[in-house]
Amino acid sequence: MSVFMDLNIIAIADKAKLQSTIETAAHLGYSTVAINYVVEGQQKKQLIPKPQPVAELFEKFPIVQGKSRPIKVLNRLTVVVTDASHFRLANAYKDFDILAVFPKTEKLFHAACMTYDVDIICIAATEKQPFHCKRSPVNGAIERGVHFEISYTAAIRDSTMKKYTIANAINLMTTCKGKNVIVASGAEAPLEMRGPYDIANLGLVFGLSEGDAKAAVSTNCRSVVLHGETRATALGIIHTMKRPQPPSEQPEEETPAAKKAKTETD
Repeated sequence: MSVFMDLNIIAIADKAKLQSTIETAAHLGYSTVAINYVVEGQQKKQLIPKPQPVAELFEKFPIVQGKSRPIKVLNRLTVVVTDASHFRLANAYKDFDILAVFPKTEKLFHAACMTYDVDIICIAATEKQPFHCKRSPVNGAIERGVHFEISYTAAIRDSTMKKYTIANAINLMTTCKGKNVIVASGAEAPLEMRGPYDIANLGLVFGLSEGDAKAAVSTNCRSVVLHGETRATALGIIHTMKRPQPPSEQPEEETPAAKKAKTETD
């Protein structure tokens, strides 16, 4: 049985409403959700919010529908970047389980794909994407294990935004061929949540194949979480050293007589 995840539930000040949204996610069958703190990078000295300790949300976490275990809640940060100075080194965001970036220009999108140490790159949903996703940076992001996210809540709220969401998603799918894509809600209220099978069907509208649409709410999301764990701990650094040769494999030293014979032969 697949493990479904929604890695984009917007952090709001209303604790009761946030709790209700997470409870709805558990009832719909999501095993893991991420509370998303969004930072608008409009100034160099941006204030990075402190995530609320997950343990303070519930005395007892809701049980996932069809499972025998409680829902898992993660913290996520999304940095909206309009200038290169708005994004810091990943170590500055170490309090978050998942790190996402929302680049607003083609140059920043290229940087996010090729160099930024992030887990997710967000695709616009409320406006027309101002650039086309080119194959080279997208393939670079896929090779680095970075995923692209499409949020569906905007498409529910407004018909114009629905057109933008679908158009931007198809633009991405044309380039990435459905690889490394996740679909999340971006929900701020329980009524904006949809079940994982409904979202898999929505993925077909976005241009995903049936298998890729299901992976967008399950296995790809798991890869994002694992990528975040790797980024926050070992950072993927490997040290290598030369193995010393055993005595039997080391070349024998020539005797003086052998050296003299060799010289005479030459």
